[in-house]
Amino acid sequence: MSVHTAKLRLGEELVRMGAITQQQLEKTLASQRATGRKLGELLVEQELVQPATMLQAIATCLGVPYVTLRHGLIDPPLLKLIGAEEAERLHALPLFRVRGTLTVAMAEPQSLAAVDRLAQLSGCRIRPVLALEANIREFVRKYASGQVSVDAFLTSLAESDVEVIEREAQDEGPMTDLDRMVEGSPIVNLVNVAFLTAVRDKASDIHIEPDRKGTRIRYRIDGTMRELMRPPAGLHAAIVSRVKVIGRMDIGEKRLPQEGRVRIVAEGREIDLRLSSMPTLLGEKVVVRLLDKSNLRIRMSDLGLRPEALSTFTRVLKQPHGLALVTGPTGSGKTTTLYSALDLVRSPEVNIVTVEDPVEYQLDLINQIQVHDAVGLNFARALRSILRQDPDIIMVGEIRDQETARVAVQAALTGHLVLATLHTNDAPSTPARLADMAIENYLLSSAMTGVVAQRLARTICPGCATKYFPSEEVLRDANLETSAGQPFRKGGGCRNCHNTGFKGRVGVYEVLEVTPEIQRLIYRGAPAHEIRLEARRLGMLTLRDEGVRLAMEGRTSLEEVLRVTRDDNEDLGRDLSLEPVTDVADGDAPDPVAERKEAA
Repeated sequence: MSVHTAKLRLGEELVRMGAITQQQLEKTLASQRATGRKLGELLVEQELVQPATMLQAIATCLGVPYVTLRHGLIDPPLLKLIGAEEAERLHALPLFRVRGTLTVAMAEPQSLAAVDRLAQLSGCRIRPVLALEANIREFVRKYASGQVSVDAFLTSLAESDVEVIEREAQDEGPMTDLDRMVEGSPIVNLVNVAFLTAVRDKASDIHIEPDRKGTRIRYRIDGTMRELMRPPAGLHAAIVSRVKVIGRMDIGEKRLPQEGRVRIVAEGREIDLRLSSMPTLLGEKVVVRLLDKSNLRIRMSDLGLRPEALSTFTRVLKQPHGLALVTGPTGSGKTTTLYSALDLVRSPEVNIVTVEDPVEYQLDLINQIQVHDAVGLNFARALRSILRQDPDIIMVGEIRDQETARVAVQAALTGHLVLATLHTNDAPSTPARLADMAIENYLLSSAMTGVVAQRLARTICPGCATKYFPSEEVLRDANLETSAGQPFRKGGGCRNCHNTGFKGRVGVYEVLEVTPEIQRLIYRGAPAHEIRLEARRLGMLTLRDEGVRLAMEGRTSLEEVLRVTRDDNEDLGRDLSLEPVTDVADGDAPDPVAERKEAA
């Protein structure tokens, strides 16, 4: 492709974007032919096109990601890898390095010679992104001369509208001199930008961590950590103090962990923040959990269950009493599933009470109780008190100990529908986990009505989705050896997904209904693999089965499915080495199904 063709493509893209008219393009092209200068430079110089618009158009023409350089995006020490002189010659500026890959802003990212030279100098794999040459030159000279100061970083941040609208009632009080001093500090703007960036990128947590070189701010997005901001050295104590002031935490106490809570308005939305500080060797680390109600999908139909699994789960929730459990690791969406279940069963005709730690979202028609260990209000004690509040449905945020498990089972046996979460690997291993808490098998078989095990898998970014062919090993692990040669989808990485190839997450669910057959297995203490085999015979799809189905539909990749799920056969050998636990001989075993009917 000739340079002339490339310039025409750039002009045509700008016209297509509506940035300039065809007449303006033709006039500028005539001037370009007369002066020999670049088309983009002329359009920006004449103020016909803004630099950011020009950058986007060039990136579209070249098919590469682009970036607008700013303080906080650049790790200054990385400039020493290639040197300021070579950076100016190559029109390149290192931005950040992740696991041996150096992301470099380049005016000509398609130049293979420049990329090879950068790899030789840095000893890293180079991931080029497009930036304007003038922008690169400006930042190279600033960082090379040491002209970048804390004040420059702070003043470069745009004003951010983040408003604190609510604190805990018991923490409210008049504004102090310290509050007024911090409110007037540029640090406020930095913290606001950190919050806004997290809200816009739909992060679940913000990690503000001390570092030998200053502060590292990382976000958890779609379950994985990403570093998106690195303020200059000397700001960490001020940043932590600002966050602690927002949460009404004691800024003078730096030796003990603290917790806080606040509600803010960002992007026109109300967002609850849970703040936690922890002393570390290099200083205090603060983690902020963001609870954005606009991201909460509590309708059961929005969870993403298969129609058959959704029908099974709904049937479990329609039982007049019993114990329904949601299991999975931390961060797998168990609380959201429980809220969806409550949304399905709540009505003015039933009394629903929950006990949670913490109460993440407030729901209408539901009485929600916050655990407060400091005053002795734990799950077990709150659950006992709830039973005297004439409840129809009880939700327990988490069964953590034997006492809570026993009270929950007893509540289920005495005519209440109890919903709770539990940490187990899958649905069939749930009875064994409760048995470890000294809950008798005959009680479990009568109380349990169903179990949902779940994981969250990242979904493919629609902006960079592409076809690929998984390796033989991946196909074998997914039990898809017969699908060799069949294309699957994955994300190639783009600006919208921070070059991860994933954007958003989808639930992977394993729904086990306690049928009479499963009930008899639980009664005699059958190992997890026997319950799993019987459940599969009755139509249950395991987590791996559900995940592979999502990959075949193109919603996620096979590698992601293998990452978040376990092969059901992994535990089979371990289970087979265990003798089934039987309280009585099989021939003399009473029928738990008949016992349940009699109790009802």
